[in-house]
Amino acid sequence: MSEDEDWRLLAEVDAGDGPRAVDRVVGELRGPDAAREGAAAVPSEVVITHDGERLFAYAASEAALSAARTVIEGVLARDGLTAAISVSHWDDELDAWRQVDPPPTDEQRRAQDAADRDGDALDTRTLVTSAGRWVREELEQSMRSWAEQLGLECTVIEHPHMLTTQVAFTVTGPKRKIDEFSRALNAEGKATIRTETGVMISPL
Repeated sequence: MSEDEDWRLLAEVDAGDGPRAVDRVVGELRGPDAAREGAAAVPSEVVITHDGERLFAYAASEAALSAARTVIEGVLARDGLTAAISVSHWDDELDAWRQVDPPPTDEQRRAQDAADRDGDALDTRTLVTSAGRWVREELEQSMRSWAEQLGLECTVIEHPHMLTTQVAFTVTGPKRKIDEFSRALNAEGKATIRTETGVMISPL
């Protein structure tokens, strides 16, 4: 999903064969016969994906998502399937999806408010990864920049070894921002492993 796709539709499909039914629906929506019988097609800018019995559609605008919803509901009805559908909008400030249709219930709103307060609570966490000597500086620079972008305080501690160095990032700030930093560090660590492997096997 690109950063511009900040509208999301979630369809929780009620089907006896579960994920296989959703697989079929996604295939119909993506396939060349998606618009058969004169039905409209899902707009090309809408991304369709799924996870088990849950179907997702992501779009950059509410209008595009609304058009996709019409098609999705049509395909589900044609296949004799029912689904609980909700539409959410991405909140950049809180780094979270906000359900807008149907409006959240009082209980859901209270739960979200509690989650917001927890996410805004200040925390300090130390996260550790390993990096080879060829890419260590690049990793540190990247994560320092990411911490600055998230508004986190960040200190770096190194524990050098023969070929690799353990790098510990101690970050302080809102919990939800630290969670985001942790996900970025995990992704950066995986990329670092691939880079190091490429360096080691490349001819000198």
